[in-house]
Amino acid sequence: MTFTVGREAQPKTDQNGVQRVERNTNVPMWSVQLVAMDNGGAEVITVTVAAAQPPKVPTGSLVTPVELQAIPWAQNGRNGVAFRATDIKAVPASKSGSNTSGS
Repeated sequence: MTFTVGREAQPKTDQNGVQRVERNTNVPMWSVQLVAMDNGGAEVITVTVAAAQPPKVPTGSLVTPVELQAIPWAQNGRNGVAFRATDIKAVPASKSGSNTSGS
């Protein structure tokens, strides 16, 4: 599965527009929109990351969500899946022919 950034990190906010923080640590939470693609197609997911600074991943870049979790939820007759990761890292650009250095 590959992940591409659909929208850069935004503060995760409550209904009053206040940025949410993690309960136990008071670390700010960020939302990053990712396009998850596999052989079956693509799906847009929003991944929450708790970090002092937002993940620095530009729109359109390939990334790897670190320790990605899918957490099912149900509330007030609605349900879905929330996605969390400890970080979102850019995938290093591969250079073609880098294994044949200088030959």
